[in-house]
Amino acid sequence: PLLNPPFQPIPPPQPSRPLALPVAARRHGPPRPPWWPEDEPWPPPGRSKRRGGFLRKVGCFFGVIIGLMIAASVLGAIFSDDRGRHDGGPGWGFFVLILMIGGLFFAWRTVRSTAAPIAEVMSAADRVADGDYAVRVETRANGEVGRLVESFNAMTSRLEVNETQRRNLFADVAHELRTPLSIIRGNTEGMLDGVYPRDDAHLETVLDATAVMARLLDDLRTLSLTDTGALRLHKQTTDVAELLDDVRYAFTPRAAEAGVTFTLTSEPLPPLDVDPVRVRQVLENLLDNALRHTPRGGTIRVEAGREGPAALFRVADTGRGIPAEALPHVFDRFWKSADSGGSGLGLAIARGLVEAHGGKIRVDSVVGRGTVVSFTLPVERVEKKLSVVSRQS
Repeated sequence: PLLNPPFQPIPPPQPSRPLALPVAARRHGPPRPPWWPEDEPWPPPGRSKRRGGFLRKVGCFFGVIIGLMIAASVLGAIFSDDRGRHDGGPGWGFFVLILMIGGLFFAWRTVRSTAAPIAEVMSAADRVADGDYAVRVETRANGEVGRLVESFNAMTSRLEVNETQRRNLFADVAHELRTPLSIIRGNTEGMLDGVYPRDDAHLETVLDATAVMARLLDDLRTLSLTDTGALRLHKQTTDVAELLDDVRYAFTPRAAEAGVTFTLTSEPLPPLDVDPVRVRQVLENLLDNALRHTPRGGTIRVEAGREGPAALFRVADTGRGIPAEALPHVFDRFWKSADSGGSGLGLAIARGLVEAHGGKIRVDSVVGRGTVVSFTLPVERVEKKLSVVSRQS
């Protein structure tokens, strides 16, 4: 049987932030930066509490010093007479000296506990500037300095991960381009040397290899745009039924040729404010993966329905399934099984396009039973737009 996992609905997307922020918004800090990880909340927990904490501590320190001086003056006035002494006791200057020594010792301890971790952070920052992203600061500092160290270590961890991904990306791109380039070079040299005839069969092989390269470059460009937030979506009010019909007509012949049963069921859904070309691309990528891993005689099913404030789409297959340890990596670039014939970019592109629409995507799989890829798209925005139009009319 096919899997049918529950899917948690996502909250409706918030309206875009105006250029002139209101006072309430400015109190909560700057907007979420585009590079901030999607799975971490913004602003970070405790960020508003940490704001100004260091300045408050500095103010408290000087307040303690001034209080000690005032206390010394009061004690000196109490235990001193007009000549500065009382019954042979110490003058008020003695109390001031004792309290000043205590204050200086407290200040020395505070500066020492603060300056040492900061010096370690500065030394580590110099190593990061030289390209050593594996450096970490190990200290037991507390308070604001401790949080500074934690933030620095988190930053270097992200930089190390990004550097690793960048290197792997270059290696993967070179690997994926090597095969079509070898085909083009081999056939071209063979035809020039007279080894192969200059016929349509060998020219079609060269053309197919160039098509693979063009598709790979288009996929990489789409990924780059989604990662940087520069992907432009041409949203319009889209009928879900028409969109699914287009997918059905395009995919049914391919499924029949592969000996796979293809079914599509859909509940009535309101129009969606989406880019129909990009949503169709998501469905095509998911169906390509399902067809690639479903054996002859298997089944691929597409379902569409309403789930809370979102439209839910499911693509289920009866293929081999994905091991549990591999599920966290299915959306990584160029990740694919050993026997996969794809480039390993389909699911990464699908996630980027779904998240660009304000939706979410997930994969559930059981080895030997099949895989279900589910994604959601918000519907509340277009419903509000349609209600406004109806009121105006």
